Amino acid sequence: MNVDRLIGTHDFLFITLDTLRYDVAEACLEKGLTPNLARLLPDGKWERRHTPASFTYAAHQAFFAGFLPTLDLPGKQPRLFALNFAGSETTGENTCVFETADIITGFADRAYHTICIGGVGFFNKQNALGNVLPGMFTESHWDTSLGVTDVDSTENQVRIAIDCLAKLPRSQRVFLFINISALHQPNCIFLPGETVDSTITQAAALAYVDRHLPPLFQAMQQRAPVMGIICSDHGTAYGEDDYHGHRLSHPVVWNVPYAEFVLPRIDRSQANTL
Repeated sequence: MNVDRLIGTHDFLFITLDTLRYDVAEACLEKGLTPNLARLLPDGKWERRHTPASFTYAAHQAFFAGFLPTLDLPGKQPRLFALNFAGSETTGENTCVFETADIITGFADRAYHTICIGGVGFFNKQNALGNVLPGMFTESHWDTSLGVTDVDSTENQVRIAIDCLAKLPRSQRVFLFINISALHQPNCIFLPGETVDSTITQAAALAYVDRHLPPLFQAMQQRAPVMGIICSDHGTAYGEDDYHGHRLSHPVVWNVPYAEFVLPRIDRSQANTL
């Protein structure tokens, strides 16, 4: 995909499904628990990719520098986005190259309004560290209703995102980023009666997320055609080989689901049928 050809005509949507494991995403897809995400996936499948980092802060710093998850294949892989620096071996002829320190500022320099809807603690704006990632954006939002302990977090994130879009003229191009917090621990809150996180409770959390994303896609498509990226930033271990959590080296942490797609602009009458 040549992203440069889309800049100026398309809005951009980047969603990270924080902590979502690839195997959980695949299992949910096979069981029909994520029909709304399934409609977005090229060929109806997640790509299995390798994340550049094993926890949220490091992964997003890499993402925002243009280092998105890479295909689970050997060899050098050209990137969608890059920052201009000498010696880059993965900047190809179709790579969108920015002359900035991060891609968010790069979009802003090309007249995009950049929005961050935070989720997990690294986006909470409550301290210096929690302001680093949101601070890259023109507009950023976070409160506890968007965080990991709120059972309505995705609904709240989508509502705020739609409100932000509604305040902008349709002619204003937008780069919207959302860090979905529901998959992160404690995801057992999405399965009544459960008190311990597992692949089963993460699957319940993903099914919840899937139910509440369609209004966001509709709101964006009513503004302009959309280039979208949805992926996990890292997985997490639930006891595999005696590992628990993330910020560690294990395949369940490094393997993440990834999808990129382009959605057409729609009018209001079409939106009601989606």
